[in-house]
Amino acid sequence: MQSRLPLFPQQQTFLTPAVKAIVRAHRWRQMLESGEYACSAELAKAEKVNDSYLGRILRLTLIAPDITEAILAGRQPSTLQLDDLLKPLPPAWPQQHSMLFDTR
Repeated sequence: MQSRLPLFPQQQTFLTPAVKAIVRAHRWRQMLESGEYACSAELAKAEKVNDSYLGRILRLTLIAPDITEAILAGRQPSTLQLDDLLKPLPPAWPQQHSMLFDTR
């Protein structure tokens, strides 16, 4: 199931690093799934980034859709940073929500 992410968040006046990374992750995923690039190493070379970095950013496509939507709309907790999203997250969406959105 492929969802289309809005290109520009509606309630933000600037793009945060988290928003930029999420948009980039979904763009890269689409480029791989469409066959535009055969593998992540090829895409990383074309994008002039480290293959490891590309892999970490691609993991952002596995974040629960409601969390992604909240971040894109600027409704995430003020303490949530890109580094929090790049840490290993549980695969189950309810646990992701607890880990990222519960008050700290």
